[in-house]
Amino acid sequence: MFSFQKLEIYQLAKEIVKLNYKMTKKFPSDEKFALTQQMNRSAVSVPSNIAEGTSRSSNKERAHFINMAYGSLMELVCQVEISQELGYIEQGEQETFMKMSKNLSVKMSNYLRTMV
Repeated sequence: MFSFQKLEIYQLAKEIVKLNYKMTKKFPSDEKFALTQQMNRSAVSVPSNIAEGTSRSSNKERAHFINMAYGSLMELVCQVEISQELGYIEQGEQETFMKMSKNLSVKMSNYLRTMV
């Protein structure tokens, strides 16, 4: 097992990816190469940047990748909100996603503080 796989933020980020794929699976087919694809990329970017950051040698570099992961998470939050307003995502799904995202964002901020 690699060190990043033990991180709680990595595990939480993967749960968000799974929820995102579950939600986007129900999107209209005309969104397949638009919002669906963008949301999937944003979602996968979160744990990917966390994983990549752990391989860096300096805290400055590690922090950069955590910040990139945070930015991708915020991008996904925006996209989920838009999707719900378009009627692609049910209110309950959005609420679950938002709770998970808020929890992850707080933990990522706390993790960043340990690097400085």
